[in-house]
Amino acid sequence: MVAVLRAHAETQKRERKAVGDLWAASDYVFTKAARGPAEPEHGLPRLEAAGGRRGISGARLHDARHTAATVLMLLGVPDRVIDQIMGWEPGTSAGMRARYLHVPDAMLKDVARKIAEVIWGPQEKLAVDKNHDNEP
Repeated sequence: MVAVLRAHAETQKRERKAVGDLWAASDYVFTKAARGPAEPEHGLPRLEAAGGRRGISGARLHDARHTAATVLMLLGVPDRVIDQIMGWEPGTSAGMRARYLHVPDAMLKDVARKIAEVIWGPQEKLAVDKNHDNEP
């Protein structure tokens, strides 16, 4: 997805240069040349084309929302801030977070390790204690 978005940014730079002063500056990722933000359906073909040029098939614009929400969570951004960035309304945001945020296995394993350390102590101590259990 990052490669696809970088390719799109390069295309946008060329478009911006071609239209010069007519370019409508914005913070949007997908824009209509010189006319501001693009509608979502206009960004999709461009994303797919950029992915195809990079040998990435199946890149969907909507997948970028899942990626963005998950990255925000991994960065430790508070839920309320994630909700606002993603445009989720209060009252629906918990359900939307459950749908969009994908907890990676590495994060789950890290939590499990921390819980194990709280219960049984650091792993080195646990290994030493197990060796002593086998002594006569």
